[in-house]
Amino acid sequence: MSLYKIHPIVLGTKIFDKSMMTYQHGQGEKYIIPIYSWYLEGPAGKILVDTGEYGPVRSAAREEAIGGKIFTFEEGLAKWNLRPEDIDIIIHTHLHNDHCENDEICVNAAIYVHQLEIDHIHHPHPLDFRYNEDFILEVEERGQLKAINRDIEIVPGIQVIHTPAHTQGGCSVVIQTAAGQAVITGFCCIMENFNPPPAITGMEMEVIPPGTHVHVYEAYDLLLMIRSMAEILLPLHEPGFAAVDTIG
Repeated sequence: MSLYKIHPIVLGTKIFDKSMMTYQHGQGEKYIIPIYSWYLEGPAGKILVDTGEYGPVRSAAREEAIGGKIFTFEEGLAKWNLRPEDIDIIIHTHLHNDHCENDEICVNAAIYVHQLEIDHIHHPHPLDFRYNEDFILEVEERGQLKAINRDIEIVPGIQVIHTPAHTQGGCSVVIQTAAGQAVITGFCCIMENFNPPPAITGMEMEVIPPGTHVHVYEAYDLLLMIRSMAEILLPLHEPGFAAVDTIG
């Protein structure tokens, strides 16, 4: 079996109302999330899940809030002796801008993303302002985009599954590690979405859907599915990984 180590790299932050992560919970609470690129170190080349922000805001206050260092893309890769041109494969959870802003400098990468994300980044709904096609036009013109429309094994030990909780083409990434099966969620959430406080479980809800979602009932069910299959659960914006070098 092909096994991987997962290295979370913080490439930015966002400050907003916590209910953007946790549906109908945490309204009015200021919350700071990290934005990650995940380097999958293993036998099938240099692989990233998402590429983060191009010009992240960096400050001591934000780093203290998330509990870890914020890198530029080049700095974050250099920590693992990589350069943008070394990346062989990028797998996208979705194409909101903060997940794909460094794609164009990864000139040698094959970029896997669901077809619905490509469709929506070119023709976004007015409610979904987080798409910006400027970040993918160059890689699209260079023929780097590899559209997927079904669950698929990208390389041995790394599978992509369609989980349209946050966006219609959102995909979670299932990674085999020495410590068990890890899942990077294809939707923007934190660990609290999967392990709610008593105020939520007391209402007989097992998980909290993402605050931004396509269909809230389906999102709830998808969270349950991902929680059940993950031995190592990696919510896309969980601050708890900001100071972690290696998972698995």
